[in-house]
Amino acid sequence: MEIDANKMFFGYTDLDVLKDISLNITGPQLVSILGPNGVGKSTLIHCINKILSPSGGTILLDSKDVKDYNYKEMAKKIGYVPYTSPDTFPLTVVDTVLLGRHPHAGWKTTDEDLDIVYDTLKMLGIDDLAMRPFNELSAGQHQRVILARGLVQRPQILLLDEPTSNLDIKHQFGISRMLRDLSRQEKILVIMISHDINIAAKYSDSIILMHEGSIFAVGKPKDVITEENILTVYGVKCKIIDDNGNPHLIMSDGFDDTLPENPDSSCDGFSHYC
Repeated sequence: MEIDANKMFFGYTDLDVLKDISLNITGPQLVSILGPNGVGKSTLIHCINKILSPSGGTILLDSKDVKDYNYKEMAKKIGYVPYTSPDTFPLTVVDTVLLGRHPHAGWKTTDEDLDIVYDTLKMLGIDDLAMRPFNELSAGQHQRVILARGLVQRPQILLLDEPTSNLDIKHQFGISRMLRDLSRQEKILVIMISHDINIAAKYSDSIILMHEGSIFAVGKPKDVITEENILTVYGVKCKIIDDNGNPHLIMSDGFDDTLPENPDSSCDGFSHYC
């Protein structure tokens, strides 16, 4: 699957949220979209999956404009995991995840559908929650159930809006590692929005860095996550050190602009990234 955006714009009335987006992404790989709040990260993936329609330019999926796909066709190609999901109806976890099989389902649930659901729950380590009401789960459990719902679609592209936002550090690493491995094993393109630069750098094959509604840089983590780029995009000074071939950011706490020559020697005055 290939995503090709060409001079794409999106805006509300006279306010441009996305400006002149030109981008080509192919799978299988894990791609992370980084950037400060309000730069258009969620808007970009909403344009890709047809939740929003671009104001100008085009987005193509395998050389076909997204506007020419109907919604069921899109759902077979693209799985979407939102930042949050309402829990108004007290469905069980199994029934909640089964909703992701809707694009492939006939009039009734098949044994194959259930096998896919239970295999996915087991893969995410939440098979013990299968019969629990979805609206009684913790925030972290919520997040993994919604991720499972996106995965059971068996999509060619999986879009995730901050999939690790409500997880503790162990599960942040675990989910990020699993998404990278999933992209390779299942041969799919996984694109996630992230605010954790170091986790994105550690597990992503490619990084898309956004700034003021535009694409600022695209490439391998070591080429995109640089001290100069972080200063321009986020407005903070940092040191980048090597972590087994991946960039690792150490950021000032905002009270001392002086960075140590050897960040490994001491973490005094630095954030939890140490």
